[in-house]
Formats: sequence, structure tokens, C-alpha cells
Amino acid sequence: MEGELANIKKWNILYPVYINSKKTMAQGRRIGLTKACENPTCAEIGDCCTYLKIPFAIEIDKAYPRDFMQRGRVRVLLKKEDGSLFNPAIATRKQLLLRIAEMVPRHPGRTKKQETASSSSTAGPSAKSGKGGKKRR
Repeated sequence: MEGELANIKKWNILYPVYINSKKTMAQGRRIGLTKACENPTCAEIGDCCTYLKIPFAIEIDKAYPRDFMQRGRVRVLLKKEDGSLFNPAIATRKQLLLRIAEMVPRHPGRTKKQETASSSSTAGPSAKSGKGGKKRR
């Protein structure tokens, strides 16, 4: 286990900020706004890596220096010891970021949250009541 932990230090780092559409390039976003997704989490990024068959490790206690209030980062390993790729379709970190940003909005946990939020907001009538009267000058 210790040999593996020492090896993790060489893995690529992905912060959720890199693919967050709510952040600007100056705040740390690494991909285009049209391709980015809204508020991704480390767990969602990890699930995407599992789907892509890429080894990963989530570090919850770490934070992005420019946005230290959002905790967590993901370490990924793109290449094996012999230099061959784990997933031949993904050779670079940028390609991985783009694929993850594509997949996060379709994440099962995210789609369930949206369904419950939309059903609860449309449940009750929202009649705006207010005091109508003359406007004073």
C-alpha cells in the first residue's frame, strides 16, 4: 500500500473548478464555457473516471488554492508503467477534462436531484400577493 501511495504523488490532479461553468478562466476554469458543466463534485468526477476505466484517487482534505472554500481534488493516472494508455481514447489531461464535463450533467445522482427539485417547485401555486394602490409622488 505504501508503494502505491508514493506512486499517487506522480498522478495528474483534477480540481472540480477546472470544469465548473460558474467560474471564469481567471478563477481556474480550464475548458471552454460551452463545454463546462455546472458545479461538479469530486464524487461525480470519480464516477466518470470509473466509467472511463481510468484509475483515480479522491483527496477530500485538499483544496484549490484560488478557491480554498471548495474542498476536494481527484488524482488520475492516464498511463501505465510501460507508457501505454489506460483508455486509448484519452491521451491527455485536456481530453479527460472534456469527456468528464460531457458526462457529469448525465450523472445519475444529478438527474435525480433535478427531477425532485422540478416536481417540488411546481407543486404549489405561486400567486403573488401584494398591496396594490396608488403610487405616491
